[in-house]
Amino acid sequence: MGDSLAPTSSYLHNHVKRMLDSDRYKSPSKTIYSDRFIPSRSGSNFALFNLSPPSDDSCSCSPYGTALRSALFGPDTPDKYESPNIFRYKTETRQSMRPLSHTPFTSHDHLLPYYDHYHKPIKRPRKITPSSFKVLDAPALQDDFYLNLVDWSSNNVLAVALENSVYLWNASSCKVTKLCDLGSDESVCSVGWAPLGTYLAVGSNSGKVQIWDVSQGKSIRTMEGHRLRVGALAWSSSLLSSGGRDKSIYQRDIRTQEDFVSKLSGHKSEVCGLKWSYDNRELASGGNDNKLLVWNQNSTQPVLKFCEHTAAVKAIAWSPHVNGLLASGGGTADRSIRFWNTTTNSQLNCIDTGSQVCNLVWSKNVNELVSTHGYSQNQIIVWRYPTMSKLATLTGHTYRVLYLAISPDGQTIVTGAGDETLRFWSVFPSRKSQNTESEIGASSLGRTTIR
Repeated sequence: MGDSLAPTSSYLHNHVKRMLDSDRYKSPSKTIYSDRFIPSRSGSNFALFNLSPPSDDSCSCSPYGTALRSALFGPDTPDKYESPNIFRYKTETRQSMRPLSHTPFTSHDHLLPYYDHYHKPIKRPRKITPSSFKVLDAPALQDDFYLNLVDWSSNNVLAVALENSVYLWNASSCKVTKLCDLGSDESVCSVGWAPLGTYLAVGSNSGKVQIWDVSQGKSIRTMEGHRLRVGALAWSSSLLSSGGRDKSIYQRDIRTQEDFVSKLSGHKSEVCGLKWSYDNRELASGGNDNKLLVWNQNSTQPVLKFCEHTAAVKAIAWSPHVNGLLASGGGTADRSIRFWNTTTNSQLNCIDTGSQVCNLVWSKNVNELVSTHGYSQNQIIVWRYPTMSKLATLTGHTYRVLYLAISPDGQTIVTGAGDETLRFWSVFPSRKSQNTESEIGASSLGRTTIR
């Protein structure tokens, strides 16, 4: 046979004898422990091996002691070594901080607050600043639940409708310009940026929809169809959807000469919420009839109807992370956020927020979303999905938080309310680092006016 790496019994015997003959300092105030690990005998199951547990005064004479001594030191080893240290053990008498459960595995999260069961650090919740870092005064910003008067472009320009005018605030330079004035007989009811940020759609109380070329500062066309105000707008590439108080939705292709290419009928009251999915395949619409409808690219009738809300549905948000995941929020009599799977036509979850839900927007960078609220708390809540645990509750507005938009970098939101202010909040991390600053420069801090 080949050479063995195991130590011989005579080697072990000589090694232990050298340990016994050496002088060791014994502290009178400290419990002496061996330099070897021997498991606690009080918790050992000796019956499993047909052995009896040794008593304190006859350790070496028991079958267990004899077998252990013979295996370690050879059969000729004397019965006892007069040493206080060899194989010394201490019975555990300290009680656990809480009783063990009857389950075979017990979680001790109270003992390891920042470590999981694999001893990996648990990520602390991200700290969100509870106050807005900038305030814009927006005189005459309407306190109307059914309007959508604020939108943020991919070019980092904020559009704000104040009465019959639209103002543009450049978040990089903080420069404010007036885009248009519809006249004393008109008022702006909705604004919506095209995906590339070059065109802005403006819906009016007369039912008209104007398309403005922002770089040139002029209207390039006016489209009709609605008989009453246009409170909701949503873009999908070159296709613009408009929802009105006349219960209808018009699909408009700005590349064609016609005012609209199709009319969608399904709501029985004013359309106040419109959102295209990120893949541009589905359009979700919410109405004052408490209905949430889903349309595809070619349908003139809804392909899905969700009727669980008990108040107007203005707040709508598609998940950028999961196809077919849709969130919707109900008004004062409902106060809930509901989640839907449009692929399986099923409701996934329902959360009671305690307040009227005015807006929803999903983070592009992390799986979180923010909701804004009206009666009665006027709060802003940042949620983690899918647990729907609250990461932050933000307050500052004194009226319903009716308007919401998110910056192109996905880190900052702006909220608007009937208190005639726009407030900027840093709520989401960047894609690369949670500490990256927003594209809004330091010169924009403070309080200024939009006009």
